[in-house]
Amino acid sequence: MKKVLPFLLVDVVLVVVFCAIGRRSHDEANAVTGLLTTAWPFLGGLALGWLANEALYRNKSRPASVVPAGIVIWLCTLVGGMLLRVVSGQGTAFSFILVAATVLAVFLLGWRALYALVSRRSAAR
Repeated sequence: MKKVLPFLLVDVVLVVVFCAIGRRSHDEANAVTGLLTTAWPFLGGLALGWLANEALYRNKSRPASVVPAGIVIWLCTLVGGMLLRVVSGQGTAFSFILVAATVLAVFLLGWRALYALVSRRSAAR
């Protein structure tokens, strides 16, 4: 668990940052409770993604890899987050789904791609 915890924490922070940026861009009130209300569906989806990745690949997939771990985690975060938003009565406008898909992809796949690049360069030295 110690080996994956830093990667999980990066994902959690980035999902919370995504939610905070969204709330800030709409000038929404109730900073802490509002952020928790917005973030919990996506954090739930993120948890599902991590569990799905483990169930599908049973340690054959490194959690910092873009493929397959990053893709599984991103899709579960997006789809699970949207489904949990629907269940909880929160909005899921088509434009929001597009923005969420894009930003979550940049965040959850982007750091993994940068990590892979840095790791390869370090290994080459």
